[in-house]
Amino acid sequence: MHISLFIPCFVDQMTPQVGMAVATVLERLGHTCEFRTGQTCCGQPSFNSGYWDEARDVARRALDVFAGAEAVVGPSGSCVAMMRVFYPQLFEGMPEETRALDLAARTFEFGEFLVEKLGVTDVGARFPHRVTYHDGCHGLRELRIKNAPRELLRNVRDLELVECDEPESCCGFGGLFSVKFPMISTAMAEVKGGSLARTGCDYIVSSDPSCQLQLDGWLTRHTPAGSPPPRTIHLAEVLATAGA
Repeated sequence: MHISLFIPCFVDQMTPQVGMAVATVLERLGHTCEFRTGQTCCGQPSFNSGYWDEARDVARRALDVFAGAEAVVGPSGSCVAMMRVFYPQLFEGMPEETRALDLAARTFEFGEFLVEKLGVTDVGARFPHRVTYHDGCHGLRELRIKNAPRELLRNVRDLELVECDEPESCCGFGGLFSVKFPMISTAMAEVKGGSLARTGCDYIVSSDPSCQLQLDGWLTRHTPAGSPPPRTIHLAEVLATAGA
């Protein structure tokens, strides 16, 4: 397939290696990738703040940029949910509704795309570490993605996958939520961060870079001195490792 990479703001600005890892995995599987340079923010911050007119302005650009793409794949359940679930709501009853529905049907989260669209569960990776998986809220609740990333991780050579005791709890980031309600956000991070740390994992794997930043910040500040905190890593980075 010819795949258009949808690179969200957090990846572009803070974790560009995640976008490169996505391209590495897809190209290793024999597909071609392109990055359409006109892409910008998906509009989620404005949408979540109630500024729907401003969100539409940004979303219209995405409709133009990704017009005609065979498939649009992004490494963020949150931003993919914005395009796939909320764009049709934004433009319901408007001239852009058909284009929004068309883009939604061609947009996929990275791990979901591998398993559900390409039928791939083993990409030939090797990652000799104990890991646990954190479900981002949008990926889990809006896109209904639960098993795909775990299937991919189970097929990584020498990787030990363990589940935490709060697998469906939110990490507390929630974009603007963490800014408006920092005390609640921190309390939620304590619950989820503690649950993940109790697994004794080396790495916390996620499909949402924003969740990684929230968890990494909390764990770095609250892990006892002398004990290195588990590191966060994106699913694509794990899958991009070379097999033995």
